[in-house]
Amino acid sequence: MDDAARHLALLTRTTEVVNSSLDLQEVMEAIAHEVAAALETDSAYVYLYDERTDELVLRATHGTSVENATTSPRMRRGEGITGAAAADRAPVMIAADAHLDPRFKSFPNLPEDEYASILAVPILARDKLEGALNVRTREPRSFSQAEVGLLMTIAGQVAQSIEHAQLYAQAQRRVHELEALARISKAVSESLYLEESLEAIVQTTVESMNATGAAIVLEDGRIAWPEGRAGTHAVRLPLRWRGRTIGELVVDRDIPFSDDDRQLLEAIASQAAVALEHGRMALRGVLAQEIHHRVKNNLQTVASLLRLQARTEDVDPQKALGDSVNRILAIAAVHEVLTEHREDDVDLDELIDRLRAMLVQGLVVGKDVSSSLEPLSLAGQRATSLALVFTELFGNALEHGGGAISIALTGCDGDVVLAIADDGDGIQAAPDSTGLSIVRALVRDELGGELTLVDDHGLHAEVRFPASLRKDDDAHPDR
Repeated sequence: MDDAARHLALLTRTTEVVNSSLDLQEVMEAIAHEVAAALETDSAYVYLYDERTDELVLRATHGTSVENATTSPRMRRGEGITGAAAADRAPVMIAADAHLDPRFKSFPNLPEDEYASILAVPILARDKLEGALNVRTREPRSFSQAEVGLLMTIAGQVAQSIEHAQLYAQAQRRVHELEALARISKAVSESLYLEESLEAIVQTTVESMNATGAAIVLEDGRIAWPEGRAGTHAVRLPLRWRGRTIGELVVDRDIPFSDDDRQLLEAIASQAAVALEHGRMALRGVLAQEIHHRVKNNLQTVASLLRLQARTEDVDPQKALGDSVNRILAIAAVHEVLTEHREDDVDLDELIDRLRAMLVQGLVVGKDVSSSLEPLSLAGQRATSLALVFTELFGNALEHGGGAISIALTGCDGDVVLAIADDGDGIQAAPDSTGLSIVRALVRDELGGELTLVDDHGLHAEVRFPASLRKDDDAHPDR
């Protein structure tokens, strides 16, 4: 077969290759193979031009390989023999000792100095630089004008294929971005919980960006939701709401982020800001309702206690007022613990220790108070009842007991046991007062337990009640 027929056959095969796929990498690798085979060269290299960095990036080879695949050889326009062809937009042919040419550029992971000749041509699409193509031989070789023209023609076909593949890739990327944003929007709109929304945003970001990890960092520096691991490259985008920065989206991966990647991440960051602020608004609304409900119940309890105190006869007004103040402070202590921890349950050991310190604080004569408190928790309304019970019993021990008082809080077979003992005069020192009536009513009706008063070298008061409500009580947790 003569050269003209062989060149025509190569053009035919090249046309078939560039039209066979929209996958740019597949096309580049096939072109390198076809060109090297048809021109009978030892290798062929295909570079694409990265306009963002103004660099030619090696994308496909035939007859040789890049030793370290993680680092693709790059060169600027005018750098190296192939870079010179791209810069001048004209073929460059060196028949022998190409590695001695002053324009030659070597790469540590690419064995180019073993080739004697090189023919490099630019890849142009309507005068726009898309890349460069070169072929090499180990033996000296002078390429004919027909071969140079053939390679230029092939480069023109490759340029069209690059344009089509890039348009396809852009369309695919846009679909991918829209799908990612749609998944995030769905997760944000469907979830009633902020943590679930943030988790969905972070996980979708990792999947969409092929990231090694991602996280949302709140404005106070707290990491709301971490996922994966750190990478070689990281990007941080602020979460903005009405001109104010309310957090940050951090994404890691092992390859650099492109401008398109950053645009998608900016859209994701915008969604994350909306989810974060809306979640906070919803949380504030729920919290406000919860606080309103809790305050209403507490005020009703205070009103009931004051009515009970008002019906009691022959009571010192000053003492009655002091007792009422202590009861209100006990309710306030429960409210404070609930608000601080933003949980439905109260740590009883912390609550009782606060009440102990509050009641002891006003004593003129000091007393030896010891306590042993197990870490137990109780629902908010029941904790309020227990706080009132403790305030009455401990206040009675402070007023009528001896010099030593012990407090014990333990868990036993699903029950909570509160015991307060003093070394005073025993049960006769505990008057049948309004306070004791309150204790009996609260233990029986609110806690569902029992109160026991025993003479044991002083007064030993024990309150025992189930740690959780029975099922038939669940419908009335605020009774």
